[in-house]
Amino acid sequence: MPLPVPATDDRRYQALVDELVARIPSHTPEWTNFNDSDPGVTLIQLFAHITESLLYRANQIPERNRAKFLQLLGVPLAPAQEARGLVAFANERGPKESLVVPRGTELFTGALPFLTATSLDVLPVEARFYVRRPIVAPSQEQQDYYALLYASYNRPAPQALTLYETVEVVGGMGVDLAETVDHSLWIALLGRPTDNVTVKDRDGWDDLRGKLAGRTLSLGMKPDQGADQIVARPGTPPVLSDGLLRFELPSPGAIALDANGSPAPTYTRLTARADFDPLTQPGIIELALPTDAAGLDLWHLDPLEAGVGDLPPSADAPDVTARLVTWLRIRSGSTTDVKLDWVGINAAQVRQQLLVSAERLADGDGTPDQQRQLRQSPVLAGSVAVASIDNGARRDWITIDDVRAAGTELAIPGAPDMGDPVDVFSCDAESGLLRFGDGLTGRRPKLGEALYASYACTAGAAGNVGAGALKGGPMLSAGVTATNPVPTWGGADAESVSAAETQVPRFITHRDRLVTAEDFRAIAWRTPGVAIGRIEVLPAAHPDVAPLTIGSAPGAVTLMAIPTRDPAHPDAPRADRPFLNTLCTYLDPRRLVTTELVLRGPDYVGIWISIGIEVAGGQAVAEVVERVKARIRAFLSPLPAADVPMPQLPMLYGPDIDPALRGWPLARAVHARSLQAEVARAAGVVSVEDVLLAQGIGVAVDSVDLSGLQLPEILGLSVVAGPPLSLDALRGAAGPAQAVRRLPVPALAETC
Repeated sequence: MPLPVPATDDRRYQALVDELVARIPSHTPEWTNFNDSDPGVTLIQLFAHITESLLYRANQIPERNRAKFLQLLGVPLAPAQEARGLVAFANERGPKESLVVPRGTELFTGALPFLTATSLDVLPVEARFYVRRPIVAPSQEQQDYYALLYASYNRPAPQALTLYETVEVVGGMGVDLAETVDHSLWIALLGRPTDNVTVKDRDGWDDLRGKLAGRTLSLGMKPDQGADQIVARPGTPPVLSDGLLRFELPSPGAIALDANGSPAPTYTRLTARADFDPLTQPGIIELALPTDAAGLDLWHLDPLEAGVGDLPPSADAPDVTARLVTWLRIRSGSTTDVKLDWVGINAAQVRQQLLVSAERLADGDGTPDQQRQLRQSPVLAGSVAVASIDNGARRDWITIDDVRAAGTELAIPGAPDMGDPVDVFSCDAESGLLRFGDGLTGRRPKLGEALYASYACTAGAAGNVGAGALKGGPMLSAGVTATNPVPTWGGADAESVSAAETQVPRFITHRDRLVTAEDFRAIAWRTPGVAIGRIEVLPAAHPDVAPLTIGSAPGAVTLMAIPTRDPAHPDAPRADRPFLNTLCTYLDPRRLVTTELVLRGPDYVGIWISIGIEVAGGQAVAEVVERVKARIRAFLSPLPAADVPMPQLPMLYGPDIDPALRGWPLARAVHARSLQAEVARAAGVVSVEDVLLAQGIGVAVDSVDLSGLQLPEILGLSVVAGPPLSLDALRGAAGPAQAVRRLPVPALAETC
């Protein structure tokens, strides 16, 4: 929206009268009658009326000048950003066939709408997820058991066995392929329990395989979002990953044998289509299933072969084996570290949008610089389309950043035709205000010309909802359900007026280009879609060049960013991959082509603190203890105090404020005596018995040194009345309980 201009003097008639009447006792004590009937009060009211008129006229001069200057600068407020997410559909009780969910299908969480970004086939199948986890140290009894098992089939046991256990990944949540024996995730596609066939073998699902043939399986993936750093190198876009994933089905036909007579299964690689990096970004992978039902068949295996080598794992659960249609294998390279927060089938991307179609605007009046206000705001940038009807003819208008760059409405004799568009409008996404041309630059809507607008609006940060918040929608077919297995992300409210006003002088200086360290900080604060709690810029520094100091790596800039909140680590927020990706996407086109930009979060150093205090009489010990803990956590916090306004930026370039007000400063050691002084300032503390400080599992030290991007993280904090608790007791002298390794040994059947 256009920035509102503060008035020079905003006092009105009544405020002026009240102020003058309040001064009467000080200046004329003998005047005691302040009623409206008093002649003196009448004179005060008269002059207040005249003064109000003068103030109104005086306010118009700076308002017009400043509004014009801001219009020339072109510094709009950053608009709101839509929330995005992944939704998994399930055809649990619908028809036994694929159902198409069209693009733009509405799903709701309360009254908040989400729209599917693409269409998809909802296949009438379920999915179970399995990995083969290695058994590191099998017992001798287990090895002997497998030797006897092979001997019972008159076959010699292999010289080297790699034993594993088949583990079900419930709901597809939390998959680490690096911890598996085959770097694979196995997805069992199952028929629905309501569609159980009468025959007991797998051939009973041939009808379902025929219905799945030629369809598209939409596979949703959300990778692990942890990231050490992201680098934008000179002249190249950000490189996020170079790993590959393969999606395979068992090849039709009999299993081939190798030279030793062991099964050598082959797999058919499916054609996968995606417009994102599945190793670093969440999204949907579309897999084209074979056009022939035979391509979805299963292999006939004897009990000794199931799960051996590259064969699919053995699913012993009766409800799985009876409904197994086929196996889908997701395989990564042996050198690719693939971690997935979630994976699921029948998935689609959703965006938190509300679509408005053909909203009727006020008709054109033929005047220059016409403006129209959309009923809903903020709108999504680039989503506004305007059409007009004049004498039965339709005209489509195109959006443009500045209508002053448009062509003229009427041809000027002798002037060359530059081919600039004429039917244009500009849109302020934050306020939903449309502007048309004045005739010389851009066409004016004619008198009586009907105007219609279509656009998408969003609720901003309100669209960031938790997992399971989406509960389906009215447009879904009967028997089809949908929900979001992971929280939505990316929603952000529009930039506030106060934040935008502080950026105007800086915008004039940097013109949205990253040159100086202050440019990096100022522009990074305006990144839409993220809540930034702290930014540190280290010019001419690179984390790979030790020690990390300013000036050690010319041509590189390291930007450390910390989010405002992290539910998993409230005292030490982590910068995850979506946070860094959003920053990188916003900053990369604004950096100089010769600058290497490194984006990363802080390196947290874990410390343990044990404090003993003497509590003043009349004070509750529990309250004083909690007060001391809160003071220590605030003292060592990586983020600024809640009462410190952010961002910490002066209006113009110049000396910055105390770095300590932005959180614990970089490269500042943590001293036990500093903690003792901070504890002594807490209300209710008479004296400090002692402060014990340690790093990790070490002994008590006087200080913990920090360097580079290191910041302290409190792993344990104890405050007691009297002598402090020992560090071993705080950490747990015995340490964490040692988990007993349980090796799965197949149970022998009671009868043969």
